[in-house]
Amino acid sequence: MDGNSHHNSAHGLTPWHGTTIIGVKRGGKTVVAGDGQVSMGNTVMKPNARKVRRIGEGGKVVAGFAGATADAFTLFDRLERKLEQYRGQLMRAAVELAKDWRTDKYLRNLEALMIVADAEVLLVITGNGDVLEPEGGITAIGSGGNYALSAARALVDYEEDPEVIARKAMQVAADICVFTNANVTLESVES
Repeated sequence: MDGNSHHNSAHGLTPWHGTTIIGVKRGGKTVVAGDGQVSMGNTVMKPNARKVRRIGEGGKVVAGFAGATADAFTLFDRLERKLEQYRGQLMRAAVELAKDWRTDKYLRNLEALMIVADAEVLLVITGNGDVLEPEGGITAIGSGGNYALSAARALVDYEEDPEVIARKAMQVAADICVFTNANVTLESVES
């Protein structure tokens, strides 16, 4: 699901689509990986942004974002607060964040999508108030998201390790999408 298909940035340029984040859940292990590129229009501003990170108490939740960097940090911060509030229950925290994101005046203007995961669930959170559990345990967002998703879906029949699937899928996306680079950050959680 490509974020820039239903969003037109108020700023004219859409910096937020320049990225790929993938989540793969298989056999008790979940991996979230993302590239490091931040683009503004057709210009690469920064090749090594950390778009995937551990959040919450003890780093039990992994989150990745496609979107404007400042917006994403606001969302990471909000999600961490929700996790504290709901004692680490990711599904509940994600639903509450999505609700705020849809209704809060300030948050509504944020342009981003998030993939979040803990040992139990893999979710996509959108600014429309959606919390989606991907079919088959694979999801991807950002401008290279569809490439990574296609590659990962093709790989699952031949590969068990979610980290191998995520890395290969990110490589495919980096080779095809000009807004995605091969500088991959990967975090994993196991049940």
